[in-house]
Amino acid sequence: MLLPGCQLKPALPQVFHRLWAVMGKLQSKLRHSTYKYSRPDGLMEEGVQTKVSQEYSPAHVDAVSVVATLSSDLCVSGGKDKTAVAYNWKTGHVVKRFRGHEREITKIACIPKSNQFFSASRDKSVLMWDLQGSSQPRQELSGHALVVTGLAVTHLCWVPREPYVLQSSEDKTIRLWDSRGLQVAHVFPTKQHIQTHCEVSVDGYTCISCSSGFGGEGCEATLWDLRQTRDRICEYKGHFQTVASCVFLPKSMALMPMIATSAHDSTVKIWNQDTGACLFTLSLDGSGPLTSLAVGDITSLLCASFYRGVHILSVDCSQELALQEVAAF
Repeated sequence: MLLPGCQLKPALPQVFHRLWAVMGKLQSKLRHSTYKYSRPDGLMEEGVQTKVSQEYSPAHVDAVSVVATLSSDLCVSGGKDKTAVAYNWKTGHVVKRFRGHEREITKIACIPKSNQFFSASRDKSVLMWDLQGSSQPRQELSGHALVVTGLAVTHLCWVPREPYVLQSSEDKTIRLWDSRGLQVAHVFPTKQHIQTHCEVSVDGYTCISCSSGFGGEGCEATLWDLRQTRDRICEYKGHFQTVASCVFLPKSMALMPMIATSAHDSTVKIWNQDTGACLFTLSLDGSGPLTSLAVGDITSLLCASFYRGVHILSVDCSQELALQEVAAF
């Protein structure tokens, strides 16, 4: 997904086309979720949250693979029902549905400060859509070689204010591509497991990637330096299954820099970016694998899941850090 706030590069459809070709009803109900909170003294407190959360009209009829923010109140999601859905997550209403793919939608990339977005699918096509336009895609980029030597690209994102694209892959590496000549500018040290996602910080200085795994083996997120050294800075370990998504949290959320991860173990974790300490764990019981995570606004996260659609999570740092589900659609 494109990083919120980054600048749209010239000829974005063409660049993404070439890169991918080269690289391959409102009701209330009780919700039960478990949480763990890391106290300042280092002890972990565990409890169960039983609360009333809003159940909005569902956006999809099957598993949701990806969610991305289009604006401060709109998101776009896609999944196994082959449909991209623009949704107002603050009011709980579908804004528009976009149909055109023949297989599952795997990625959504929203263009910042616009009404346009891209959807990528297992049908090997990328479609460009306009929220204010017709129900037909504005542009179709087909014929992609999405699998190169048997290994698939798992994610792409721009580095702000730079001509570079960061790419994660099933070959267990993170690559930095120069979009001007489509050449590899840097390959980060190979990890032990498939790299499922990558994200770049707003300042462009660091990036995070996350790993597949099982039983706690792998299942980590890694912070990398994007400047001269390009070294590994920190690792975040604590998930027990594949970590599917990772995001930098807005600096306005707390005094310390934080990141969030979602995983196939049905948990969302918030971490201290600098120390690697897990600050909070929220378990979304009954949701199945959590597939995608996006920052909604300065106090909200959107989390896609296999069985319960998209969750709206509230992040509260006013006193002790708290993360809870407030709605789902």
